[in-house]
Amino acid sequence: MAPSAANPTAPATNGQSAAPADDVPIGPVTGLSEMATQYISEQTLQQRLKAIAYEEAKDDHYRIRGVQLIDNVREALQLPIKTFDTAAIYYHRFRIRFPSSEYNYEDVALAALFVACKSEDTIKKSRDILCAAHNLRSPHDKKTPDDKHFDAPSKFTIGLERHILETIGFDFRAPYPQKLLIKMAKKLVPEGERNMKFPRGEWSTLTSSEKLLHTAYDMSIDIYKTFVPIKQTALTMVLSIVRLTAMLMEQSLEPPRFKTKVASRTQEACVYETMLDLMDLYTTHPRSTKVGLNYELQHLMDVKIEINKRMTAEGFQRYTAMCKKCTDQPDNRSVTPGSVTSPATNISGTGGTSVKRKRANSEGTLRFVFDAGAARQERNLAATYFNDEYEEYEVEVEEEIKVPPTDPRHNAGGGRGSHHGHHGGHHNNRHDYGYHNRGGRHPYHDNRHRGNRRGGAGMN
Repeated sequence: MAPSAANPTAPATNGQSAAPADDVPIGPVTGLSEMATQYISEQTLQQRLKAIAYEEAKDDHYRIRGVQLIDNVREALQLPIKTFDTAAIYYHRFRIRFPSSEYNYEDVALAALFVACKSEDTIKKSRDILCAAHNLRSPHDKKTPDDKHFDAPSKFTIGLERHILETIGFDFRAPYPQKLLIKMAKKLVPEGERNMKFPRGEWSTLTSSEKLLHTAYDMSIDIYKTFVPIKQTALTMVLSIVRLTAMLMEQSLEPPRFKTKVASRTQEACVYETMLDLMDLYTTHPRSTKVGLNYELQHLMDVKIEINKRMTAEGFQRYTAMCKKCTDQPDNRSVTPGSVTSPATNISGTGGTSVKRKRANSEGTLRFVFDAGAARQERNLAATYFNDEYEEYEVEVEEEIKVPPTDPRHNAGGGRGSHHGHHGGHHNNRHDYGYHNRGGRHPYHDNRHRGNRRGGAGMN
């Protein structure tokens, strides 16, 4: 608890009474408080990507490959789909904070899956995850989790776990759209086919209802290859998937009863934004998705154009709640390759085990807060102890005006013109003009009288 800010007193020593002391420290600094947010806007996302010098072509490739690696390892370990959703969100949050040049995307993807297994209570050891990834990468050289080959990578993954926890702010919330999607998709098929199981056969052997369910479910996995899960809620993602599935299959599968139930829970603009984010993924990287492989590129482009026409007709922008003034402002921040919050000084590679986080001396203690109201109250309370307050006031002071002293040369009893009238006073108080005659007489006086005498003698 912070001490009182009013007149702190020093403790009494040697039987003496305590005396007030202004230099007594009032306690340590409060440090830094970070509050986790489950969702961020598109504008905030673009600002963060710009701050880390995000290269769209290269980093988008790393983003898709990292999520695909999480999905492959998840299927190899037979983990539930909710673990994949959580791991993908942790992976995205880490990528928008640190540049890709400071870490290996595969290490972060596996570490995110390791943290997600703990948060979703589907615990797997780091060696199990690393071994599954190795066997998928090198099927001809399969190993077991007890192999010594995974000693160093396992330590690195455990060390990287702390950085992921700090990145997400210990906020383990993650949306699971698959559960709601299956319920809504079954409502869209005929009543006789609502009790069907999830289709797992080939695409050509599936019925129209099974294709609908299969496409919607695959799209719910592809959506995690974009930044949509950290921008939109689970309900918004489900509605976007249902509408986009209907447009791809050229069917009208959206009953009017869904519009009234979800009108107060989501926005139409957010649904259009999510649909276009998915279409950008399918038109740019169709071979890296599950749904893009089942449709031709021209058909995907036609659907994207149709979505743009509908959005323009309804007066919606491409991204919701975008501030044009804030977007046009130039970003003068410089990107430093090695920041104090960097997960590793060098790029993480095989055999690297040092993931110590460097913190500046002035950074203080980093704390994670979950209640926004409590954080503001604590900040305002701590500010009363650490803020210096000053009062300005004016005081009128009367100053005595000093009369400058007079020059004594002007009070000598007369100037040169009064020499004949005051001869005696002139010699008693004569001025010092720099002529010092040893006889005590003024040199001008001698020369003048001497000339008169000579002239008078010549006349006589």
